[in-house]
Amino acid sequence: MAVTILFVSLGLLLLIGLPVGFALIAASFATVLYLGIPPIVVAVQTAAGANAASLIAIPLFIFAGEMMMRGGISERLISFASSLVGHLRGGLGQVNVLASLFFGGVSGSAIADVSAIGGTMIPQMVKRGFDRDFAVNVSITAALVALLVPPSHNLILFSASAGGSISIADLFAAGVIPALLMTVVVMFTGWAIARRRGYATEAFPGFREIFVRLIAALPGLLLVALIFFGIRAGIFTAVESAAIAVFYAVLVTGLVYRRLTWQHFADTCMGAVRTTGLILFVIGAAASFGWLLAYLQVPTAAVDALTSVSDSKYVILVLLVVVLLVLGTFMDLAPLIIICTPIFLPVAKAFGVDPVHFGVILILSAGVGLITPPVGSVLFVGTAIGKISVTQALRTIWPFYVAALAMVLIVVFVPQLSLWLPAQLKQ
Repeated sequence: MAVTILFVSLGLLLLIGLPVGFALIAASFATVLYLGIPPIVVAVQTAAGANAASLIAIPLFIFAGEMMMRGGISERLISFASSLVGHLRGGLGQVNVLASLFFGGVSGSAIADVSAIGGTMIPQMVKRGFDRDFAVNVSITAALVALLVPPSHNLILFSASAGGSISIADLFAAGVIPALLMTVVVMFTGWAIARRRGYATEAFPGFREIFVRLIAALPGLLLVALIFFGIRAGIFTAVESAAIAVFYAVLVTGLVYRRLTWQHFADTCMGAVRTTGLILFVIGAAASFGWLLAYLQVPTAAVDALTSVSDSKYVILVLLVVVLLVLGTFMDLAPLIIICTPIFLPVAKAFGVDPVHFGVILILSAGVGLITPPVGSVLFVGTAIGKISVTQALRTIWPFYVAALAMVLIVVFVPQLSLWLPAQLKQ
């Protein structure tokens, strides 16, 4: 009965439009009152959930990403991407995807990616004759790449939700090859649509111009290498790398790009504080919900239930992916990670799935929900930038959905895509 109250109350509150964080806390309160547990437990678990030391990296990476975004890095990354792939069919669409990969390594956030890259590219694409629906769809799908590229906030959150037992360095390495493959898949999908619609290409600028634009974008790109190899080599922890990323971002935007003003700095601080506050509130609320799941032994029940369905790990993984896709349609990514990790990770482990591999599966599967209504935050940001309705975007987004789902299945059935690079870097 307590489990029913927990999930039914959460579902009803989400259906009436209550923000996810408040819905999680309210569902937790209703359940502890039924169980006769002191309500103060919810407050204690909420505070404890947002107080994990590993979570310090998230606001610091958010601040560094905001700093680089306002400091001119997005324009330079777009320019460099344009020199590389602008001459392919659907030129600016291809530029959009590759720039999203580059910027994802700076921001680590899908929403920041679609805001920065989409905010610049969508108006340019429309001006050059691309349909608004195509410009929006390619932008929001490309933003999913940022979920897997270091320094992905979501991979850090998955590690914290797993009790800190999974190496963040391994998770960062595991996301690299799937992110690159996802980029290729989205670019191919965009190319096919652009060819059918007859979109134009950009002129090839020449190798000298490519080199010039690479030099201009290099300070921003080096941030990715600094974070990834610094953590991988054990020089510093994820939190220390986040602090170094902030220092590096200030130096690049202030001394190299010379775009840092006091107003930009103040706006960056306000933006980072606002985003961090929202994320940590949801994380704390989800932690209290997750504590109740553990208290009610939901993870154990989930293992027993799925074991009775099949003894094939791939069947179980596909079932988990379907559940994540459904949950992602009405729950944002951060609470979904915190709630589902303690339930689904024991199931995956019971069937012999590597936790690092499962982390990539969970992030990518749940991430598809970011471009799926009714709570697809990336979808809504993209359509707002493109000035079209969600309905207009959804009419023609199906090829990109197919591409994203195909990528999820590839990651599920080819675990070496996620595990090969972490294993090589350990040698």
